[in-house]
Amino acid sequence: MGDVDNRDDIREFLASRRARITPEQAGLPDFGGSRRVAGLRRAEVAMLAGVSPDYYTRLERGNLSGVSDSVLDALCRALRLDEAERSHLYDLARAAARPRSRRRPAKQQVRPATQHLLDAMTDAPAFVRNGRLDVLAANRLARALYAYAFEAEPVNLARFCFLDPRAEQLYPGWDEAANTTVALLRTEAGRDPYDKGLTDLIGELATRSDEFRTRWGAHNVRLHHTGVKYFHHPVVGRLELGFEAMPMPADPGLTLTAYSAEPGTPAADALRLLASFAATVAGGAGGQESTARAPRQN
Repeated sequence: MGDVDNRDDIREFLASRRARITPEQAGLPDFGGSRRVAGLRRAEVAMLAGVSPDYYTRLERGNLSGVSDSVLDALCRALRLDEAERSHLYDLARAAARPRSRRRPAKQQVRPATQHLLDAMTDAPAFVRNGRLDVLAANRLARALYAYAFEAEPVNLARFCFLDPRAEQLYPGWDEAANTTVALLRTEAGRDPYDKGLTDLIGELATRSDEFRTRWGAHNVRLHHTGVKYFHHPVVGRLELGFEAMPMPADPGLTLTAYSAEPGTPAADALRLLASFAATVAGGAGGQESTARAPRQN
């Protein structure tokens, strides 16, 4: 597949984190005058991390192979990295130490027991995805919630977000959804920069979407385990749903995401209506799941 490395990602990540911190924020004296760089200088980061300027310069040029955990911890403190950024830096360091060969990932499959579990969750939209945001399995309610996305095969939530104009209808806060999508892909790329399927997806999105390309260049990462997501569904209207994204230890690399509505809220009523609609559509299709486009609501 060809040799690759992640030195560019390391260099750009460290430089972008350094650029966002002012001397005042780092507790360094400001002697006035103009500064030629945004944020901290390399020598200032080196001082804060307790390493030599030459050594930090080597790190920021992309050479993290063999770097000790104590040095990585010092960089995290100096650059004021949050939990997601800290994990990302460690992922970049681990990837730098692995053989640099592009590879095709093994085909990921969902076990029958997992699909049975999804199907048993009749009141909550639930699906299983991988790090590339491919949806590998879903229950009926998730298919109804993401009906637009399920019109394309294979289902990929990143392609849907950036390449399908209807994503802006489904996500009222599209900018936040787009930022999260890119941050999740950037996080996965840090873990496994040699996954050809992932790099092909990133290349496709960067080529076809200016919105993606701009966000990708920011090198932002995010942990996405729990929170609230907003939808505007063409059948039931606005939905405010809590979500839990749970890694599956028995299936490394896969995540089960489930949505729920606060009891007694309009979202809970809308979710029940969507479940009823999905069951009606499935029944009308002879028991087969349908992803046909629903009529749009104003």
